[in-house]
Amino acid sequence: MTAEPCRAWREALGAHALGHLEGEERAALEAHLEGCPACRDEARSLAPLPRLLDLADPGRLDAPPLPPPSLPGRVAERLAAARRARRRKRIGLSIGGASAAAAAVLVALVLLDDKQREPTGEAGAEVARRVSFRTLPPGASITAELEPRASGTVIRIGVDGLRSGTLCRVFLRRRDGARVAAGSFRYSSAPGDDAVLTSSLDLPSASALVLVAGRWTYTARLR
Repeated sequence: MTAEPCRAWREALGAHALGHLEGEERAALEAHLEGCPACRDEARSLAPLPRLLDLADPGRLDAPPLPPPSLPGRVAERLAAARRARRRKRIGLSIGGASAAAAAVLVALVLLDDKQREPTGEAGAEVARRVSFRTLPPGASITAELEPRASGTVIRIGVDGLRSGTLCRVFLRRRDGARVAAGSFRYSSAPGDDAVLTSSLDLPSASALVLVAGRWTYTARLR
């Protein structure tokens, strides 16, 4: 069975292999591929597709059958549904994809106010914790709060002082040094535009929060 979290990602893998994804769509898909081995394997299997298409001789192909009259409407409906689903899972990004494999990372990029966040602090449970990034460029600031959930860790992160439009990718680093992708977003200078992402890695298993902003990497140690 195809895991639902990856179903919306993999429809874009063919377009990515043919070089038809650009800008934010391509950046969002590549950020997902870093944390999802199943989608990454499928993307690798599609890599030879452009070369094989170049070998095809249109003159030796039969005339294609005409599509049914209802096909354009059905395609438009599916594309509209996929776009609506993607908008609920990102901040200013268009993402896509679908296939048959389990998801390694569930990415949910949404803007939430404090009333929408689930309460923490039950007896014996780890509560949300704030972390700080010590080495930053002059004028830049990053604030982050990590909240343990049954499905992993919710990361609420705010960035200020970077160049507007900078692609920011967020990871939790395991104790063995491996990074687990939590998602990505485009930095906006508008106030209150915090990003809320979800990582499949449990907070107690994480050793650091990593933010890759453009070509710069910033790390906040958790222990």
